[in-house]
Amino acid sequence: MMMAMNGMKIPETFYISHGSPTLSIDETMPARHFLQSFQQKVYPHDAPRPSSILVISGHWETDYPTVNAVDGRCETIYDFYNFPKSMYQLKYPVPGAPKLANRVKELLKSSGFKRVDEDKKRGLDHGAWVPLMLMYPEADIPVCQLSVQTNKDATYHYNLGKALAPLKDEGVLIVGSGATTHNLRMLRNTTSVQPWAQEFDTWLKEALLDGRYEDVNNYKEKAPHATVAHPHPDHFYPLHVAMGAGGANSKAELIHHSWGLSSLSYASYKFTVPG
Repeated sequence: MMMAMNGMKIPETFYISHGSPTLSIDETMPARHFLQSFQQKVYPHDAPRPSSILVISGHWETDYPTVNAVDGRCETIYDFYNFPKSMYQLKYPVPGAPKLANRVKELLKSSGFKRVDEDKKRGLDHGAWVPLMLMYPEADIPVCQLSVQTNKDATYHYNLGKALAPLKDEGVLIVGSGATTHNLRMLRNTTSVQPWAQEFDTWLKEALLDGRYEDVNNYKEKAPHATVAHPHPDHFYPLHVAMGAGGANSKAELIHHSWGLSSLSYASYKFTVPG
């Protein structure tokens, strides 16, 4: 079992909407400035510094839960195409976290996830390194990434998060990274927000702030325009993991909100267990 350094615990989990890969270079994006202020305003310097970070990204899909267990520096994966050349020159050479990877496997297996795989070579995809590069530019906190299983449902991912909750008492920062709305075919280069996106985004905010986590798990039946907002659930399931790891009694807080390309919500949330 890992123990938090100096007995420090991290009471929060986070869900970050990383949106477009241009978040890595575009200074006009409010979400970029939000993430750059993470250590000053969202998770301040007087809070316990994480011993390591577990990030669940919508850009790693596998049939079974899989962790990367890199011994050394993580490779920066450029899993996006036809973007400005400067984006392919960015590096986030953060240390891997093989001890955390083993702990994740241990927790998941003890909670009934019978098969958990390990990848010792895979680095960090842009759903992981782009937000972390802005949040922790020092690149000195070890990072482990966990995949999502799009052949499973939201409740499965909520339970995945529940199994990981003990990591908070061990000084691990748990971050889900996806997009609150994610329909790439509906993106438009206009400033007005499309009504379906606004309605889904508002429903989610109200459900989370009211603690209706079961409704969020059953979003396909409960939410307006659910399959338009998420034709594929890969970018939504990281929310369910962060929500589950936060705990059934956690309080959700909207920590950032902005829009891009008329339907891409950058709504980001914090889940905190009341002290």
